[in-house]
Amino acid sequence: MTPVLQARELGKRYGRRWALRDCTLEIPKGHVTGLVGPNGAGKTTLLKLAAGQLTPSEGDLRVLGEEPESILSRVGFVAQDTPVYAGLSVGDHLTLGARLNPTWDARLAEDRIAQLGLDPRQKARRLSGGERAQLALTLGLAKRPELLILDEPVASLDPLARREFLQGLMEATAADEFGVVLSSHLVADLERVCDFLVVLVDSRVQVAGEVDELLGTHHRLTGPRRDPDRLPSNQYVVSARHTDRQSTYVIRTDEPILDPAWVVTPLTLEDLVLAYMERRPAAGRRAGLEALR
Repeated sequence: MTPVLQARELGKRYGRRWALRDCTLEIPKGHVTGLVGPNGAGKTTLLKLAAGQLTPSEGDLRVLGEEPESILSRVGFVAQDTPVYAGLSVGDHLTLGARLNPTWDARLAEDRIAQLGLDPRQKARRLSGGERAQLALTLGLAKRPELLILDEPVASLDPLARREFLQGLMEATAADEFGVVLSSHLVADLERVCDFLVVLVDSRVQVAGEVDELLGTHHRLTGPRRDPDRLPSNQYVVSARHTDRQSTYVIRTDEPILDPAWVVTPLTLEDLVLAYMERRPAAGRRAGLEALR
């Protein structure tokens, strides 16, 4: 099955500065994917490359099996500031969407605007932040994309507006099968809607996979202080904290943890994301010993 997004050693440079470099990633079809990472990790650059708004400086990128520039009509994009035109009315936005998109679904757009209680005559400048976000989402959905890319669409919204936006997204994905890639700093929001996760740090993918599988194979171990070299070879150390007497590891393993010295606790999605975001590059399994002191 063709991935919705496939990057190989992808890079984007502005002058001497690399915004994204050596990024290799594959996102399979059939998922709502959460993309998370610290500021400067390259998330927005990656999404703009996937939406055909930027061209790579190096490497290769395929979206729905094609070069992004060749499938713009099949990809919807909602940017971080949920862009709408302040001087246009809600209805003007729908008219513009219909003119620009050959696959435009006017009934979907009109029904959704009515469901949201938006007045088609109202200027976008008079909408609340949540209403502007919902209008931008409507424009993306009415395009009937095969892939919808959302770059921090709820970052500036209050909790109620975020919940309503994400509820609308979940309802849309349940009604129609299309891929979603959602970038967000708010892990709780990702946990609510995403079933596939990508953690990007310094342009490199730290972990990627289905959320249920990742949570089932990652564990927190707490017990007497122990060097990571003494852990079984099938336990990959993601992060570690140490005191004089105690070690706390986040590890990834497919095998049962049988050592009675450890107290084993499951991770939340936020625990898992933070463990990978806080990792420090180091060689070998001893990386965990000095990490996160």
